[in-house]
Amino acid sequence: MMNNNATRSRLIFEVKQCLLLAVPLAAAQLAQSATGFVDTVMMGWLGSQTIASGGLGAAIFIFFLLITTGIIVAVSPLVAEAYGAGKPERVGKIVQQGLGISLLLGIPITLLLWHGGALLLLLGQNATTALLAQTYLRAIAWGFIPGLGFAVLKSFLSALSQPQLVMVTVVLGTLLNITANYVLMFGKLGLPALGLAGIGWASTLSLWSMFIALTVYIFSQRRFAVYKIFHPSPNYSFNQHNRRIFWEIFQVGLPIGGLITVEAGLFTVATFLIGQLGTTALAAHQIALQTASMSFQIALGISLATTVRVGQLAGEQDLNGVRLAGYVGIALGALSMAVAGIIFWLVPELVVSLYLDIDNPNNQDVVALAVKLLAVAAIFQIVDGVQVTAAGALRGLKDTRIPMLIGIFAYWCVGLLTGYVLGIWSGYGAIGLWWGLAIGLASAATVLTWRFSILPSPRTDIHPY
Repeated sequence: MMNNNATRSRLIFEVKQCLLLAVPLAAAQLAQSATGFVDTVMMGWLGSQTIASGGLGAAIFIFFLLITTGIIVAVSPLVAEAYGAGKPERVGKIVQQGLGISLLLGIPITLLLWHGGALLLLLGQNATTALLAQTYLRAIAWGFIPGLGFAVLKSFLSALSQPQLVMVTVVLGTLLNITANYVLMFGKLGLPALGLAGIGWASTLSLWSMFIALTVYIFSQRRFAVYKIFHPSPNYSFNQHNRRIFWEIFQVGLPIGGLITVEAGLFTVATFLIGQLGTTALAAHQIALQTASMSFQIALGISLATTVRVGQLAGEQDLNGVRLAGYVGIALGALSMAVAGIIFWLVPELVVSLYLDIDNPNNQDVVALAVKLLAVAAIFQIVDGVQVTAAGALRGLKDTRIPMLIGIFAYWCVGLLTGYVLGIWSGYGAIGLWWGLAIGLASAATVLTWRFSILPSPRTDIHPY
């Protein structure tokens, strides 16, 4: 009885710890997603040409930010592990190297974004569209480096179980971005009307504000002084220990960025394939995909929390705790997505009505197909939650290369191939393609969870510095 009580108490404690991290991180993810949604809506106020050019520019910026942020978030499991092992000096060095990598990655990509118009022309885009997109990219390019720096500091605070300020900062940054969009787009408060470029400058202002806010907070709080993030030793050099940490971030982070690219690429290719089926199919697909991506942000927040808890307990060499934290995260990810799936299944028309007038006869074909796609989405919500949190648990153990290969196989060899066979070759259209996505996600969920269950023990390569 005592053993059962102790097990139950440990389980309840771990659920609470995961939720304390997951709730603010999920809120931050939702706020960031809302920013992209609002930016797109406000671009539409400036006309169809603007939303086409701005959407293209935003897609390029987000693509590079996703990949590089994937590398940077390796700071989270490394810091969590060092924190759990009681190595504050190593924590500080990891964050310092992460900030250095932000500059290393950010400078060339900022230059590339500055010349984004030329890149779009090389990709065969219309000259007018490319020129207008360049005005947006040259404004938002200045926000790329602080965006990466913010990701480093966000990972640091989350790994120390201090995510609340991250949530507050992102929410306030989102509100600032929306307000600045309006002011700079239309030239309010005596400022010139910048149009699409104003949306880019608003994003840059928001990214810099969020980075500075976390920097000031960390710098001013005495409890973070022990990590010496902004107080490197006078004899600091890129010595063997720093080089080891530098390469460790890349070794853990590059596969994370690769997995993000593989998953994002799956949905991008699926969108292109569905686009070949006509406007109705594409519109319904975009509605269902946008809705599913919003619910996914909650599971992603839980995944980030799972990475932290597994990393902390790995640093403490608590094998049973690692197992429990991973399984709790996976269960909470599945549960959160199950709730979303029930909503999609029971009231799909209500969901679609957020995007379209469902009573308009001209929209009936899109509404009908979107409802069917949401039914498929309802079914694969649970496996999507499982696969992202299982990947998060493995990330906490710094196991990222094999999960990347699993993702390539599950998403592309299983998911995309099955979707193509069902949707295009067999003639089931968008619904067939979505079933392919569901099968691919289910495959990833199964194999990633199995891999977490068989790993013998946390990796213990904690260095003294």
